[in-house]
Amino acid sequence: MSAQPTLAIRLLGRLDVRVGDVTLRLGGRHAQALIALLALCPRARLRDALATELWPDVGSSSAASLRQALWLIRSTFSGAGLDPDEWLETDQDTIGLRTDAPLDLDVHRFESLATSSDPRDLERAIAMYPGDLLESLGHDCFAAERERLSDLYEDVLADVARHRLERGDSAGARQIAAELLSRDPLREEGHAVLIAAYGRTGTRSQVVRQYRRVCSILWSEMSVAPLPETDAAYRTALAIAAARSGARVTERVHERAGFAPILVTSA
Repeated sequence: MSAQPTLAIRLLGRLDVRVGDVTLRLGGRHAQALIALLALCPRARLRDALATELWPDVGSSSAASLRQALWLIRSTFSGAGLDPDEWLETDQDTIGLRTDAPLDLDVHRFESLATSSDPRDLERAIAMYPGDLLESLGHDCFAAERERLSDLYEDVLADVARHRLERGDSAGARQIAAELLSRDPLREEGHAVLIAAYGRTGTRSQVVRQYRRVCSILWSEMSVAPLPETDAAYRTALAIAAARSGARVTERVHERAGFAPILVTSA
C-alpha cells in the first residue's frame, strides 16, 4: 500500500496548494480563503465560527459562502482524481483538515528557521519568504497573522544583515539592510548596518548621507534622535572610511614615487 501523498500549502506570497506532484487550482477567493484558514488552524472548527471569521460583514449569507467554498475545494480535489476525504474532515457542524493526513505548511517551516540561532537557518528563512502572508487575499481574519509574520521576517533581515557584516560580506549586508528599510524605514538596525558597510567599502560622504537620512526619518516620524549604538556605528564608520581614504592617498603617493623619472646628469 502506497503512502498517502502530502498536502503542501504555501501561504507566503500567493497561495499555492499541491498534493504530491499535483497542483490544485482553487477557483474563487472564497475557496482560497477557506483552505488557507484551515491550514493555519487545521483542527476541526464550527462552521458558523469559520463563516463569521471569513465574512464577518455579510450576515446570514456567510453560511452560504462557506458552503460554496467547501464545495469548490472538494470539487477541485475530485477533479484532480483525489478523494477529498483523505485530507478534509467534515460533518454537519464542523470543518477541518484531517490531523492524521500529512501536511506541509511553509509558514511552519519559515517560523522554525526564523527562530533558529544558526545564521545559516536565518538565511534559509529569508530565501523561503517570497512575500507576506496571502498577499492576494484581503480578508481581515488574516491581518494579525500577516503582521506577525512580517515582523518576524523583518527581525530575520536585521539579524542576517548584522551577521553578513560581521563576517565581512559588506555588499551582502547592504543588500539585506536595504530590503529591511524598504519595508520599514524606521528600523534603525538597518541604517546602522548601512552606515557600517559604507564605512568599510564606501566613502565618507556615503556614511554621512546615511546618518543624516536616519536622523531625518527618526525626527520627522517620532521626534527622536538615533540610538547611542547608531551614533557609535557612525563614528566608527567615519574613522574607518577616513583611514581607508588616507591609505589610498599614501598608496598613490608611493606609486608615483616609484615611477618618478630618473634624471641623468652628465659628468
